[in-house]
Amino acid sequence: MTIASPALLDGLIAASIEAGRIILDVYARPIDVAFKADASPVTEADGRAEASLIAALAVLAPGVPVVAEESVAAGRVPPVADCFFLVDPLDGTKEFIGGNGEFTVNVALIERGVPVMGVVYAPAIGRLFAGGPDGAAEIAVTDGSAGARRSIRVRPLPAKGAVLLVSRSHGTVATDAFRPAVPVVGRRAIGSSLKFGLIAAGEADLYPRFGPTMEWDTAAGDAVLRAAGGVMTLPDGAPFLYGKRGRPGLADFANPSFIAASDPCLTAGCRVAG
Repeated sequence: MTIASPALLDGLIAASIEAGRIILDVYARPIDVAFKADASPVTEADGRAEASLIAALAVLAPGVPVVAEESVAAGRVPPVADCFFLVDPLDGTKEFIGGNGEFTVNVALIERGVPVMGVVYAPAIGRLFAGGPDGAAEIAVTDGSAGARRSIRVRPLPAKGAVLLVSRSHGTVATDAFRPAVPVVGRRAIGSSLKFGLIAAGEADLYPRFGPTMEWDTAAGDAVLRAAGGVMTLPDGAPFLYGKRGRPGLADFANPSFIAASDPCLTAGCRVAG
């Protein structure tokens, strides 16, 4: 039994836009930066946006657990079962602090380990990507108001080769060494989960990540990408699942390396060179 529905997706969109409004309010002022135990930066916007999202989800889906980045950092981790939300209130905090606009609000619904619904909203550039059982769409947001929805779909792999996206702030040697099975005709560094939205909208083809991420970093973008016809897998092509807990030596909800792509042929059998 799924709780995913058009009405719930509408609610997630509205909640994400409100979180984006809160974030932009902080973005417009000098930003005070603190650091968490893992040395990652955090700002007022992270906490305020997360509180807003958690309150909205409690109304939209009462009783469904919410695993949210800042709450987990503070030790507030709810028990999760087959159905729960993953929330990153401000993905790309370094981009937020740096002022380049490439930061997002991420909200995803997980059912039996699979992201079945998600919203990725980049408030500074007014682009919102949403995905669910009925497909994926992009919504232009202007002055906090959502415009018309435009259906989006991954593009067929261009004959000349793939456009590859990499993290702007979290590059690794392994990612630099990555060589897909097709020619790469372009390589762009982009911050946050915006990379998933660009692939879902047919503006790029491939996003390899050979470095640490958490489930709340990827679930919303993964949901949008899957709804648009794309895929996200482990580097060997195996399925990528959520709700990972209780693994010796690994933090709860930590992700392994992955490849997100417009076409399964870009993930199955891909390897890191060397």
